[in-house]
Amino acid sequence: MPVRHLFATPFYSSELADPALLAELAHSCRILSKDDSAGRRWCRENRYPGYTSYASLDDLPRRDPSFAALARKLVRHAAQFAAAAHMDLGGGKPRLDSIWVNILKPGGGHSGHIHPHSVISGTLYLEVPEGGAPLRLEDPRLPLMMAAPTRLPEAPEEARPFVLMQPQAGHIFLWESWLRHEVVAGHGKGERLSISFNFA
Repeated sequence: MPVRHLFATPFYSSELADPALLAELAHSCRILSKDDSAGRRWCRENRYPGYTSYASLDDLPRRDPSFAALARKLVRHAAQFAAAAHMDLGGGKPRLDSIWVNILKPGGGHSGHIHPHSVISGTLYLEVPEGGAPLRLEDPRLPLMMAAPTRLPEAPEEARPFVLMQPQAGHIFLWESWLRHEVVAGHGKGERLSISFNFA
């Protein structure tokens, strides 16, 4: 067929095959959720359905050795993603700019958003209950489609306006920071633990 697919949106999925580190990180996240009074206050004031350190702690790799170990691993994953996306970094590597904890209660979600002032964003999933919330990615062209018809139910993934990515414990997802995404409210009975991050 004389049709070419242009302007692909890269999305990276890998695994952190280190059960001991995943367990250490999950333990640290739960401790932070109890000790971080400023973060808990922010969550209450902003009606966040659980706990996040996003607005309260900006030094997790210096504060906790398990986060420092994770940061080193994430830099390698981000470098692989940048290479696969053909990013010209001038011979350098992506630099971890921010990292934060997310603990979503059952039924909790996170509305659609982007990560301004960053290049690569992502999430590591530590615990995902059965029926836990997926990540929903939005076609960046969606606001420009105007009178475009909807896509057929059997359309391939690259033609859909939204794609759901169902994480499992240990999964790492990376995407370019301009890609709008959200956490759909899940139906799992347990908490969903994850660590999100940005690279400059």
